[in-house]
Amino acid sequence: MAYDASTLPDVSELTVGIIGGTGDQGRGLAYRFARAGHTVLIGSRSAERAAESAAEIAALPGIPADGSVTGAANDEVARRSDVVIIAVPWDGHAATVAALAEPLAGRIVVDCVNPLGFDKQGPYALTVAEGSAVQQAAALLPDSRVCAAFNHVSAPLLADPEIDRIDLDVLICTEDRELVDIVGALAARIPGMRGIYAGRLRNAHQIEAFTANLIAINKRYKAHAGVRVTDI
Repeated sequence: MAYDASTLPDVSELTVGIIGGTGDQGRGLAYRFARAGHTVLIGSRSAERAAESAAEIAALPGIPADGSVTGAANDEVARRSDVVIIAVPWDGHAATVAALAEPLAGRIVVDCVNPLGFDKQGPYALTVAEGSAVQQAAALLPDSRVCAAFNHVSAPLLADPEIDRIDLDVLICTEDRELVDIVGALAARIPGMRGIYAGRLRNAHQIEAFTANLIAINKRYKAHAGVRVTDI
């Protein structure tokens, strides 16, 4: 079946929370969703830092005059959001997610964390006991609806107000097929993006690991490469 954005659900009223919203990836996603008209909540271990980051994002070009971007501690953001994106550094992933298990119960959780290591030869994929970052999140959040998505979106592109379209596909891995359309619809809120189902959670490892290849591509060609799936 060909990709058809017109069949996707209306997600325009969903509140999007970003755990790790003060980092580059989190800030970029927050900006794009706020620019699309969503209520966006920036989460951080420090409520003060989250509020500062939210104010900076709200002041960027393209945010609707009636737009809502606010910051709070991670726990509050988890409780107040319909969809929560996990965008924290890998080394803090398990502890951060585990601490939010109760407030994230019943929530849609989108994990975009890539477990990578770096040495003098460049980035490489790390071994994760559960198989992948999103599988770790799913194990820690048994009462949440978990998927992987937005792993390959360039933070500099997300954050650049001069860029209106980001032409790439967001690969979605989940056991919950309804989430494919919901998260795909969220991706489509960013002009140029498509959400594409890429298999169950067990298939997320290679998607997370492929980020190391994209970093190498970007370094070699001085680009901000993403992924586009053909024939869909």
